[in-house]
Amino acid sequence: MQSERVRYRLRKQLADFLRKRRGDQTFAEFSRKLGLSSSTLQRMEMMQQNVTIDSLQTLVDRLGAQISDIFPEK
Repeated sequence: MQSERVRYRLRKQLADFLRKRRGDQTFAEFSRKLGLSSSTLQRMEMMQQNVTIDSLQTLVDRLGAQISDIFPEK
């Protein structure tokens, strides 16, 4: 059960980060910037998409961000 909570929290942090960074852009506009399909971006924001470490690194690179911007140390 603990691992399920951790997975939920990490997915939520990623979803919140993406929503904030997308702002007023459409899924199509923002997904082009990230090199993703609109449906993949939407699933990520709805916490329904698993993301590999490599994909996560690509996302932050394209956004000029750091992993710690998504998952800050507590």
